[in-house]
Amino acid sequence: MSGAVRGIRPYRSYVYAYPHKTSYRPLPERPALGELWSGERKDALSLYLHIPFCEIRCGFCNLFTRIGAPDELTTRYLDALERQAAAVREALGDTEPVRFAAAAFGGGTPTFLTAGELERLCDIAERRMGADLRGVPLSVETSPATATADRLAVLAERGTTRLSIGVQSFVDDEARAAVRPQRRADVEAALGRIRDTGVPVLNIDLIYGIDGQTETTWRRSLDAALGWRPEELYLYPLYVRPLTGLGRKPRGDADTSWDEQRLRLYRQGRDHLLAHGYQQVSMRMFRRRGAQDTAPRGPDDHACQTDGMIGLGCGARSYTSGLHYSFDYAVDMHRIRQIIDDYTRTVDFTRAEAGRPIDGGEARRRHLLQSLLQARGMEVADYRERFGSTPAEDFPAELAAFAGRGWLEESGGLLRLTPEGLAHSDALGPELFSPAVRQAMATYEPK
Repeated sequence: MSGAVRGIRPYRSYVYAYPHKTSYRPLPERPALGELWSGERKDALSLYLHIPFCEIRCGFCNLFTRIGAPDELTTRYLDALERQAAAVREALGDTEPVRFAAAAFGGGTPTFLTAGELERLCDIAERRMGADLRGVPLSVETSPATATADRLAVLAERGTTRLSIGVQSFVDDEARAAVRPQRRADVEAALGRIRDTGVPVLNIDLIYGIDGQTETTWRRSLDAALGWRPEELYLYPLYVRPLTGLGRKPRGDADTSWDEQRLRLYRQGRDHLLAHGYQQVSMRMFRRRGAQDTAPRGPDDHACQTDGMIGLGCGARSYTSGLHYSFDYAVDMHRIRQIIDDYTRTVDFTRAEAGRPIDGGEARRRHLLQSLLQARGMEVADYRERFGSTPAEDFPAELAAFAGRGWLEESGGLLRLTPEGLAHSDALGPELFSPAVRQAMATYEPK
């Protein structure tokens, strides 16, 4: 099958979390965190600290982040983060053991912080939250411009097991087209500094579908990345989203020729990595064979959805079994600055502000999504044990449609996407959204 399935757009939405944050709404009752976490398991929590600062805003980016941090804003932000951490840790209580099984610093760009500020960030995670950063997988995102030797040394010493760098393209013209001005020489220098730290897992992010990108230039970026033998590689399709730099350009997402280009480049990238000893974990994620035997295993793609997620920072989400919650969400730079300023002035962090309840039906959808979008698939018996039913009983129409398109197969008790199903993950995922979540997302007003 050389192109997109007739009538089905292959790039509808990247399902990195369900329900999507645009379905969250203010919580009128503002539930106390102590009540939300009182009945939850706390023996294998995940911890995520969000740093909403970058040196530039890439043209494709719709993350919750701002450019720069004037007037000691990073200090005020870390002050607020410490207040929030103290309130959350108190809400978790001491009636049962509280243990963190994984940690991550994301953003934004955590390494926008200075080396001293990164030390403080680690202290907040360890001393305020009780996370053993040297004893669990710790993933940190960085960028070519901020991956300096002093910052990386702090992260390595504090227990970082995975460094993820957003390169996007090793071709300078393509980086500029994506509104990410950088020179390949600077990218290579940053990668060298990362390898010098001895951190066991290097992840490189690349993007396909950039204006002017061809099979030849895409191959050039892939080979440049492979030259560093990264333990992980993420291949992302370019999206043009509202309120982003590229979103102001006239070309819309309905361009079918662009869909064809992205599918073509995806297949080229997938096949090239498979031929060079990488194993496909999801549509986006590839792991070098053998790397998992020598390096600490971090969360796979979509694993950030698991229950028991504690998110600290104004753009972070937290997940209990019954509620996903966060602060306000925005993409527009002016609104983001307002939210960050409000966060730094907040004193009382004891209540959830915005979110979405998770009932039994949504829990089923979420479990199916986070399992099915993995290349290894989902054990039907595990689903039945958890929910007392089968996916075919709960989602007969959706699964029949996927199978009819050649995207889904079941064999030996395993429900798994075919190679074409994985290629169309960004079309398949949104079709599993519930009507209520679809309606909430449709009525969300971008800001």
